[in-house]
Amino acid sequence: MTFDFVREWVELGKARGKAKAILGFLESRNVPVPQEARERILACTDEATLMTWISRAATVTTADELFD
Repeated sequence: MTFDFVREWVELGKARGKAKAILGFLESRNVPVPQEARERILACTDEATLMTWISRAATVTTADELFD
């Protein structure tokens, strides 16, 4: 039981790190990130979605394009 709890926290930490990386990448490219988009990115815990957004962050011109 404790192991599952720890594993969940580790996974949440990984997701949070990926979300922060996405935001940092967008900000370094001077792509504006509205509060609603920031909250959506930070709330995401799905690994596949986060990896897709990381890839898209390299080419998008608006934060909303991440979600298309």
